[in-house]
Amino acid sequence: MAKFTDELKLPSGVTLKNRLMMSPMTTRQSFFDGEVTTDEIKYYERRAHGVGAIITGAANVEPLGKGWPGELSIADDTMVPRLHDLASAIQGAGAKAIVQIFHAGRMTHKATLGGEQIVSASAVPALRPDAETPREMTEDEILATIDAFGAATRRVIEAGFDGIELHGANTYLLQQFYSPHSNRRTDKWGGSRENRYRFIGAVLDSVFAAVKQYAKKPFIVGYRVSPEEFETPGIRFADTLALLEKLVQTPLDYIHISLNNFDRVARAEDYQDKSILAYVNEAVHGRVPVVGVGQVRQRADVEQVLATSDLVAVGEQLLYDPDWATNLLAGKESAGDLTTASFETLFNREQDQFALPLRTFLGERYQSTPNI
Repeated sequence: MAKFTDELKLPSGVTLKNRLMMSPMTTRQSFFDGEVTTDEIKYYERRAHGVGAIITGAANVEPLGKGWPGELSIADDTMVPRLHDLASAIQGAGAKAIVQIFHAGRMTHKATLGGEQIVSASAVPALRPDAETPREMTEDEILATIDAFGAATRRVIEAGFDGIELHGANTYLLQQFYSPHSNRRTDKWGGSRENRYRFIGAVLDSVFAAVKQYAKKPFIVGYRVSPEEFETPGIRFADTLALLEKLVQTPLDYIHISLNNFDRVARAEDYQDKSILAYVNEAVHGRVPVVGVGQVRQRADVEQVLATSDLVAVGEQLLYDPDWATNLLAGKESAGDLTTASFETLFNREQDQFALPLRTFLGERYQSTPNI
């Protein structure tokens, strides 16, 4: 089992100085058009000390892919200068800088899109109280979106980042194409598991083509996966294992398993003898590094995740405890109750450290159910 202090050389050739990453989290700190703000730069720079890599919150690759107000955008070349400032701040603090790129698909609202109807693989609304019915994407729109992921990758490279993470989790568009709930298409983009994967495969091809054409040095490409859906029909763990088998055959640098708890057990009856991460580790079998995440707060949690993963992503703990990684590397735990108090308690106590958009978002989040 690796130690969290160990370096890791990724398949692309990029070396991470240790096994700790900051997990991507929504902050709503960008300008209305998605441009990086000074508050955003300070937020990430503050948390980049100690970790091997920072993964930013999701950045949309095209206007119809915007999921919420205050979201990062990577959909236009005008965003590159401020994205460069963000990358430089993260790297200056000693971490690799990775941008998570995505398209929200049906997980957004008409109001967020300036009055445009939301889109998805099929005209099927999500199972949530405020869900709107999306318009089924046309063939031309699908191809344009695939190209948009490649163009976004080019901008990330031009901005000087070390890599991207494709957000194929949390029910956003990449997952929507793979899910039998959101994808009811009868053309080549839907139906069988193979056809439902086609969009993901095409996006990966577009991204890797951009890396090959524009990257002048090794460049990270990761992919985030949600292992199960609650909808019926929906993605089951067996579908995810089939997806992982596809993903490990690509030049990915890591596969990030989106979990609310790192020791979570699958709902599927055939996969309850051990944790989801343990089954994933067994299926991937060392072919691509695996990132574990979910309620990692103390040294013991880190060590437990590394028993079945190659990297540990930490989210909310770093939100309230920016020195967490630095303390861990120094051989100590954070002081007081920072690693034991509930996040709701920490928010109520520490909220004044956050810029207003993030503070407001967190206040709303702790009164609702996260989209895991």
